[in-house]
Amino acid sequence: MKEPLSTARITEKAVLVGLITKNQKQEEAEEYLDELAFLAETAGAIPVKKYFQRLDSPDKKTFVGKGKLQEITIYAKENNIDILIFDDELSPSQQRNIEKETGKKILDRNLLILDIFAARARTAHAKTQVELAQYEYLLPRLVKMWTHLDRVKGGIGMKGAGEKEIETDRRIVRDKISLLKEKLREIDKQMATQRKSRGEMIRVALVGYTNVGKSTLMNLLSKSEVFAENKLFATLDTTVRKVVIDNLPFLLSDTVGFIRKLPHQLIESFKSTLDEVREADILLHVADVSHPRFEEQIAVVNETLREIGAGEKNMIMILNKIDAYTYIEKDADDLSEETRKNFSLEKLKKTWMSSIRYPCIFISATNKENISELKSTLYSEVKTLHAKRYPYNNFLY
Repeated sequence: MKEPLSTARITEKAVLVGLITKNQKQEEAEEYLDELAFLAETAGAIPVKKYFQRLDSPDKKTFVGKGKLQEITIYAKENNIDILIFDDELSPSQQRNIEKETGKKILDRNLLILDIFAARARTAHAKTQVELAQYEYLLPRLVKMWTHLDRVKGGIGMKGAGEKEIETDRRIVRDKISLLKEKLREIDKQMATQRKSRGEMIRVALVGYTNVGKSTLMNLLSKSEVFAENKLFATLDTTVRKVVIDNLPFLLSDTVGFIRKLPHQLIESFKSTLDEVREADILLHVADVSHPRFEEQIAVVNETLREIGAGEKNMIMILNKIDAYTYIEKDADDLSEETRKNFSLEKLKKTWMSSIRYPCIFISATNKENISELKSTLYSEVKTLHAKRYPYNNFLY
């Protein structure tokens, strides 16, 4: 009789590895690894050390150079490190070479994000989407891939597809992918039907980088209790609520957060979820203005919106977390060049945000600051679209 699989969460010590390319600053690379550390913590690991190496491009065999890999290997063995996590997608050969050299479990950024999605998927829909993404990621890595997957030991990167007794035959895995795609096509049809049956109401979708406060704002506007947590990808399933502002109803949806280098497998498998964004009339693009690289996060979201065909939607830009915004005020006798770190919130508002083609509002969803201004702007945008699309229903307002 087989022993039941352990479902206990294993706490693993992790080393994080990233590159500093020729067009990057040290500070930027450090912030990228800070995000990777947050991802690792979300997955349940404990990041204990970060390694950087300056390279124009990743080493084709081992991502980092031979000397750096030896340094990492020595540290990992001396400090009982369980897992090495790389801040880029590793090729199947890189993954095998590094694993052979270090003797440790190897994860790249994509597999780490897939692992978090697998842990947070709650509905059958989300689980199917994540499972498909996992299989598509693992298909080219089947050679020698399963020899180190200890189903009893578990740990990060072992959930979902990795925990099951999977045949290593490529044909069987491809068949599984085909079945999952067919299942998702059926789900897509059902969800498309549901969207069409929602009636004549303007549809508004919350979008943004992960962990910027979309779900908190959703709860505030809809007076509902959507799950919100200070972790990455707290929301996977799309939540739709009817919202009424001054007797004007509309539908508001909260969608999965975006992130730098979001695995393409997830974008494809979450097609039906992203259809909420594609088919929305207005996008509420939420950003965390207190984050040191919030403008880069905005650019990542805008690029992803363009990729899925939603780049030209009506939009309201929402700069959230003004309560956490900080800056360094320069002394009057300080003659050094002023940088973004020295900008007060009022000065920041006078930058590019003052001239964009759509409304830009600064709020704190947690402290409920400037929410009335947001509601007023949202009402105006919804009313304008509603009047154009449903002129016979203008009695609503």
